[in-house]
Amino acid sequence: METRINIHELEPKAFQAMLGLEGYITATDLDPSLKKIIKIRASQLNGCAYCIQMHTEQARKAGETEHRLYALAAWKESPLFSKLERVVLAVTEEITLISDRGLSKETYKKALVVLGENRLAQCIMQVVTINAWNRIAVSTNLVHD
Repeated sequence: METRINIHELEPKAFQAMLGLEGYITATDLDPSLKKIIKIRASQLNGCAYCIQMHTEQARKAGETEHRLYALAAWKESPLFSKLERVVLAVTEEITLISDRGLSKETYKKALVVLGENRLAQCIMQVVTINAWNRIAVSTNLVHD
């Protein structure tokens, strides 16, 4: 894989802004396990190997099982995910694949009931943030050590 620009070095203010978003996400009351599955699923959809590796390692350290990590790509068919997780994963997929149809009215309404307004806002921001990180990593050929 060819070496590409390093945004962190070239545009540190942009990178700091991204870290600001990440700091906000870290401080929200959205359950940490939900944050992890959002990061992993969006990264799978975006083909971001760097983020998949990083976030699956973090999830394992936090107690996530290999079984659930493997099933995440097929969560719709897997019995391993709760109603809450399924709503969050649906939101994640629809926002990540926004050009398909966006966040559907049906998914939005389900998420609003299950999460409430504030946690839905936090969920949306988590999805937006990991999608931005994925785009940085994929476009610059970022490689995980």
